[in-house]
Amino acid sequence: MTTIGKNTIDLAVAFDWVYDKDFINLLKQDAEHEGLSVLIVSDANLSEIISAVKNQSLTISALIDRASETSPHFCQLQNLLNIYGTYIVDPISQITWASDKATMHLEFIANRLNTPYTIILDTFDDQNDIWLSSEDLACLGRPFIIKPANTTGGGVGVVDGAESLHDVLAVRREFKKDKYLLQEKVRPLSTDGKRFWFRGIYAFGLVQCAWWDDCTHIYAGLNPYEVKQYGLTPLYRITKKIAGICGLSFFSTEIVLTESRKFVVVDYVNESCDMRYQSSHADGVPDKIISNIISQVVKHIKKIFNTNRK
Repeated sequence: MTTIGKNTIDLAVAFDWVYDKDFINLLKQDAEHEGLSVLIVSDANLSEIISAVKNQSLTISALIDRASETSPHFCQLQNLLNIYGTYIVDPISQITWASDKATMHLEFIANRLNTPYTIILDTFDDQNDIWLSSEDLACLGRPFIIKPANTTGGGVGVVDGAESLHDVLAVRREFKKDKYLLQEKVRPLSTDGKRFWFRGIYAFGLVQCAWWDDCTHIYAGLNPYEVKQYGLTPLYRITKKIAGICGLSFFSTEIVLTESRKFVVVDYVNESCDMRYQSSHADGVPDKIISNIISQVVKHIKKIFNTNRK
């Protein structure tokens, strides 16, 4: 267990997923190279760190929290640091709001972003019975997608090939306290051996986009020539616009270019980006993208400190 004395740490990084280790270790390495002190927070030392903050033997200037959403016991640290004015990436309250697919759907429409045709259903607990007309189902098409609004991660609760009202009635009982979205299945343009499905990743003002196959979950780099050849510049504008809507510093989104040449946002805000390296995991993120993210994170944290010290 880490021994913590009276100390001030520039940056703490909290994590609860074993596959985050490579990303966090390289983030720590780069941050320390730039003169920042870094503390890694895990289940192993969480209680000790909370105690040190409480008795004021430890001060943390910034926290990148990749744990509180999936491991609520980490929230105690974020809540405590918030009292002391620690810069937090991203506050759990903002993540909770931005990760609600029903809320984001309405926000995107209000901000003139293209989204799939969607019907939002109340929670099963609030309204057991639902009524959908034949016109509603016709607008969804067949098959259509059923997804919970707040239960996220790895496609949990998502039905990709729903066919009928019976499917809807059965699925929404799985998470009775959650709203559900019924969405048309958006089909990407397919040409030159490519499916025009993309992942946009936003990190502290930096926008990076990549090919992403929704069937295999495999990334491929998107080069400037392809952006120009296929007219893909809007991907970057859309991702930046989503950042302004959701208010998060670090997230990813999925955008499809359809056969009618329309850019449609199909998976709104993925608030805890998978940062496994493609060199180690076939379905991981291209190493260069992660390297750029790390550089941007360190640059941003240093900028925050420099601004505060003026």
